[in-house]
Amino acid sequence: MTMRSVFVLLLALAAPAIAQQQDIQKQLIQRQQQSDSFALQLRQSQQQLRLAPGDLKRQQELEARQASERQRLDNVSERQLREVRPDTLQELRPYERQKAEDERRTVLAPQ
Repeated sequence: MTMRSVFVLLLALAAPAIAQQQDIQKQLIQRQQQSDSFALQLRQSQQQLRLAPGDLKRQQELEARQASERQRLDNVSERQLREVRPDTLQELRPYERQKAEDERRTVLAPQ
């Protein structure tokens, strides 16, 4: 076997493992995104309960703001899943997840 053949063989064997690591990373980020989405939904429900039932203007303002918050979170979440890179070193995966979580936290912060 030539050196090139060995390299190609090793590359072929490593490719599925790299793809699997990327899928695992996406799934972990996705689970945290689901938790964040639920937390936002809970907070928004609590905000709606605090409004006076007859205050239509404040209700509409709140609904518009909440829809905007949900849209921002959805946009960030979708982008984060697209940006999971297959070539990220295994040791950096936890940092990548923490960075994604920190970014979502800024979107989730009450305004």
